[in-house]
Amino acid sequence: MKKYKDVAVAFLRAGALGFGGGQVCLPLIQREVVNRYQWFDNDEFGEIVAISNTLPGPLNTKMAGYVGYRVAGVFGAIIAVCSTVLPSVTALIILLAVLDGFRDNVIVASMTQAIIPVIGVMLSLMAWQFLKSAVSELAWLVVLAHLVVIATLIVLLNVHPAIIIGSLIATAILKPVKGAKPVSKEEQ
Repeated sequence: MKKYKDVAVAFLRAGALGFGGGQVCLPLIQREVVNRYQWFDNDEFGEIVAISNTLPGPLNTKMAGYVGYRVAGVFGAIIAVCSTVLPSVTALIILLAVLDGFRDNVIVASMTQAIIPVIGVMLSLMAWQFLKSAVSELAWLVVLAHLVVIATLIVLLNVHPAIIIGSLIATAILKPVKGAKPVSKEEQ
């Protein structure tokens, strides 16, 4: 029972104090998981972060689910994820209830309209970072060819992005990387 309480408290703290997304919550989660409760050491925590970054979805909920599962089983994972999400959901419900009362206010309407360009800039910056990362791994021409093919598939042929992502993941899994040695059974 104490493990469930510890998991709940650890991830409630990280969820309540981590404002800004999963990367912001990492030091908070590390403080709880490594320093306070000592469920993992720094190396294990780094491996958990690396694996979590490869999976889709919010980083802090993936971390909570894994840590909760390792510490207290399936019920611990459920408690950890709920504890991580609860502060944000509660704050969002309160904020939406307050904003709904001021929906017709000109100032509030202007503020919500001002958010749209900010989100556009943030998405553009993220896309630029992905592009720089891709160019560092591949040549500019290869990246440009990928962009043209993917844009054509999405815009002109109306192919759903999930299909493209799935096919790229399948290609990466099935096509071996040149120069990489296969993993032996001992290393698995």
